[in-house]
Amino acid sequence: MLFQNRNLLLSVSALATGAVLAVTTTGTGGKKDVVCCNNPDVHHVCVMKTILGIDEGPEAKFISSFKTPEKVEQSVKKGLAWMGEAQNADGGWGAGSHSKQHIRDPHAVQSDPATTALVAMSLLRTDNTLDKGVYAKNLEQAAMFLLKATEDCPDSQPYITKLQGTQPQTKLGRNIDAILTAQFFTNILHYEIKDASLKKRFEAGLDKLVMKIQKAQDNDGSWKDGGWAPVLQSAMANNALESAAGIGRKVDTAVMNRSRKYQNSNFDVNTNAVVTGKAAGVMLYGLSSTTRASASESKRAKDIIYKAKQEGRLNNDAVTEENLKAAGVSSTEAKELVTAYSINKASQQQAVREDVMVGFGNNGGEEFMSFLMTGESMLMQGGNEWKKWYDMMSGKLLTIQNNDGSWNGHHCITSPVFCTATCLLILSIHNDMQFSMQLHQKKNS
Repeated sequence: MLFQNRNLLLSVSALATGAVLAVTTTGTGGKKDVVCCNNPDVHHVCVMKTILGIDEGPEAKFISSFKTPEKVEQSVKKGLAWMGEAQNADGGWGAGSHSKQHIRDPHAVQSDPATTALVAMSLLRTDNTLDKGVYAKNLEQAAMFLLKATEDCPDSQPYITKLQGTQPQTKLGRNIDAILTAQFFTNILHYEIKDASLKKRFEAGLDKLVMKIQKAQDNDGSWKDGGWAPVLQSAMANNALESAAGIGRKVDTAVMNRSRKYQNSNFDVNTNAVVTGKAAGVMLYGLSSTTRASASESKRAKDIIYKAKQEGRLNNDAVTEENLKAAGVSSTEAKELVTAYSINKASQQQAVREDVMVGFGNNGGEEFMSFLMTGESMLMQGGNEWKKWYDMMSGKLLTIQNNDGSWNGHHCITSPVFCTATCLLILSIHNDMQFSMQLHQKKNS
């Protein structure tokens, strides 16, 4: 089975709480490594890189013995089977053009990097690597398609594909191909890549994409050519650069600072109001983007406070400027972290409101992408709120899955490939917990 009898455990901090992580003894000397999912390879991780280390925040709680519901497991298997058959001969997948949204045959459209990268990330998150898994060959072909698109693109060309008018580009922005491909390259680099030359290709490709993404930033910190709902592209660009920096690739700090300030400006914590001007007037898009883009800084603020309290430097765990400064953070940074924390907490609560969840009125690829970003943010913060969200979201998605295993949108991004990939990422989102556990175990082993 895809998630064969898998138990999930998210530790607050093994050192701080004495928690016992799920481990397997391997090798000599009794060295312990966390084995992710049902894959026996100790180097295997399940991730669309979303969690920056294990959650040590004060709100974090154990989430133990979580077994993927049988209905969800079967739904994911059907989706993956449909996706495997939908791959084009060139190794990619396509969403089709905005002008021909009625075309649902995955083989009747041209492959594009954005859709291919999204599918590849869904394969990574569901127990497939370049070497192992039911869809390892599909993943390898997708990786080669994306490497070729990136390597063949001249440095002077702003976009990594000359293909124009795709559904993702029109609705999520012209830079979405580079953004999602960069995210995939970051993810694949978390795996053990036995071929050293192939690993270098991924690294060089990621660096090239980072430069293109950075050059496309606008003066206000958003991203140019943003499509119908530009706030979504800007949030995903922020996430792609943040993730690349997280694995040690060079990212311009000034670009990240402008991006975070822009994202924070889209939500007013005093009025709990979201700015929807660049979200096509749809609250869901604006709230999910702000929630996801502020998640990393919010989590960092909580972790700093938690650590300082554990060390006896604070007598309470409130995330305030005063406490952060007492923990050693500069005044400027303390203000920025508190802002991100406040915005993330408020926007996260708003993003799961029933009236917000309806999005544009019915489901399109933008809705699914917004749901994904909200879920990732909640997962990064720890606690049990993500479980409530997951139960609600998985129930929603299973009721609208097509009989052939796919999902499709009813407006804007209607592509069954794009929508199915995003839904698979949502339904398997908890795999990132295992990744967080593995990072923590490696750090402390």
